[in-house]
This record gives sequence, structure tokens and C-alpha cells, in this order.
Amino acid sequence: MVILLPAAHATANHKILLLGDSLSASYGMTQNEGWVTLLNRQLDQQNAPYNIINASISGETTAGGLSRLPGILAKQSIDALIIELGGNDGLRGFPPKLIKNNLTQMVELAHAKNIPVYVMNIRIPPNYGPRYNKMFTDVFAQVGSEKDITVLPFFMEQIAVDPSMMQNDGIHPNRTAQAKIADIMSKQLATIYHERD
Repeated sequence: MVILLPAAHATANHKILLLGDSLSASYGMTQNEGWVTLLNRQLDQQNAPYNIINASISGETTAGGLSRLPGILAKQSIDALIIELGGNDGLRGFPPKLIKNNLTQMVELAHAKNIPVYVMNIRIPPNYGPRYNKMFTDVFAQVGSEKDITVLPFFMEQIAVDPSMMQNDGIHPNRTAQAKIADIMSKQLATIYHERD
């Protein structure tokens, strides 16, 4: 289920589309408990010039994001795009070249509409060995370099190392972690918009 937050934030001039997976889709909790909702509330209170439109779906892959993006861009007026995808591809052992190709196409779709893009530097557990892990991780830096876009630090790196912040599956952040992720992303967005000003 795609939940596009209404663009009824009077103080938010810029709409940031977040195309993500379960890490941003409030997996294991209600939508209102997730970090995106918490962050949007903070942004409203701060009269920030932007808010997030959350188009994240649990289980989403880069291929799924690529297939959905044109329709979202056709319906929504977007000022920036953050792609938080690739984790499910990596956990399923998808070829890094395929992941890179999907991410590249998403960037190009947004750039064709003059929309700035930010790709999150996804990490996965070392289940598939160091060779695959390195190839997977390199994909995000390669896309960033080749498309001249900013690669954002993965917000889960500060969360996954703390068992008290994780659900029992060891993959998804729990309710306690949501406020911390919101804080991490708040700082990243502030940096992004400071650079753009």
C-alpha cells in the first residue's frame, strides 16, 4: 500500500519524495509511529521549507521503485527525490549490475524533470560474503559518481549496532528507533537544503 502524505503543509514549499522500502514504511508498526511521520511533524513545528512525501513500500526492490516512479512523478509535483532502495535486492542476492541499472534509470527519470536526486548508501549483512558485499556497496558510490549526485549516509548504520533499537528479526528498526532515525534524517535534510541555498 502506497501512502502519499497530503501536501497540506502550509509552511512546506518543497516536497521531497522518499522512495524506500520497509525501513521507511513503518514496518511492524502503524504509519503514525514511523520516522517519516515523526519527522514531518518536526518539520511542521519548525516551519521548515520542506516536507516528505512517503512512497515507501515494505519489500520494495529497485525494480519495483523503477516501475512505480514514472506514475508517481506524473501525479505529484516533486522538488527532490531520495531513493532508499537496494536492501531487498541485496538480501535476495540480486546482481549488483542490475541494482545499479535500476538506480541509474530512476535518477535519469527524475533528472529529466529537473528534480535533484539523493541516493542512500544502503548496507546489508555480510551473508553473501565479502566479494558480493563489496560489489553491492560499490554500486551506490558508482551511481553517485557517474550521475554527479549526493550519496547520503545510511541511517541504519547507527541503529543496527544497537539491539535495543531493532525488532526481533534483527533487520527492521523498532518503535524506539524511529525518533532517532527522524533526528538523523532531519540533520541530513538540513545539510542538503543548506547546500542548495
